[in-house]
Amino acid sequence: MKIFIMGPTGVGKTKLSVELAKIYDAYIINCDAVQVYKGLDIGSAKVTEEEKCGIKHFLFDIKNPDEEYSVKDYQTDLRNLFDKYSDKNLIIVGGTGLYATAGAYDYRFNDEEKKDYSNYSLEELYKLAKEKDINCNIDKNNRIRLERFLQKDLTSLVEPTLLYNDAIFIGLTTSRENLYKIINKRVDKMIDNGLVQEVKNLYTNYPKSKILKRAIGYKEIIDYLDNKITLEEAVDEIKKNSRHYAKRQYTWFNNKMDIKWFEVNFNNFNETIDSVKDYLNNLLFLYNQLLF
Repeated sequence: MKIFIMGPTGVGKTKLSVELAKIYDAYIINCDAVQVYKGLDIGSAKVTEEEKCGIKHFLFDIKNPDEEYSVKDYQTDLRNLFDKYSDKNLIIVGGTGLYATAGAYDYRFNDEEKKDYSNYSLEELYKLAKEKDINCNIDKNNRIRLERFLQKDLTSLVEPTLLYNDAIFIGLTTSRENLYKIINKRVDKMIDNGLVQEVKNLYTNYPKSKILKRAIGYKEIIDYLDNKITLEEAVDEIKKNSRHYAKRQYTWFNNKMDIKWFEVNFNNFNETIDSVKDYLNNLLFLYNQLLF
């Protein structure tokens, strides 16, 4: 079976994935667009070696920060792993809904080469977006969404057809108020754990990296390092952008996939694990009944 664990930042996806991997003898596959990059650890809350508990993890740290990695690349890599480990239980964990959708559903790509917008200013991208659709309401400072909007005709979700009948979508959630508190505390912890130095080292070694200039937690610190804003302003921006991203994540998960949500018990996370396990065991029982 292929268990997709989705949800916003800080709700316990990594911990749940490891515990379920122990229960179902599974491998874990990354589904986070930032965690594919080497060195982007603190800002992406990447799983540590200790947290892995000896379980095999795939599609983490597979690219240098100056390399490009597209949704199509992820789709290819994920499906190759599905083929290679077709006899294993696999847990796909992360918050990048587009990656999960492209990998599990009939999501096809136009063979036409995408246009490179890297040399366009934000003002130019926003102008092009408005020319394409006057009703476009994308934040004029959000480069990644503007570029994606300008490119979107080159990709298509042919129909909402799930390609794998053993795919199960699990979502971890909590109240908006609690989520925002978690995000704010998590950002403060990242700063305490050395996020500024991490970004400084990466920015020094990879000054032209696109992922550093668009990933939340990195682009804001770069603005601080470039003396455009203060550190306090950068931290506030990370928190604000993380909250906005969480809202977009929920919209994607609910609109693009058939997901079963579980309210996280942060006081007793084992209760959450047991609830998910019971749900999966019931699905497996029903699946086996259909087979026989």
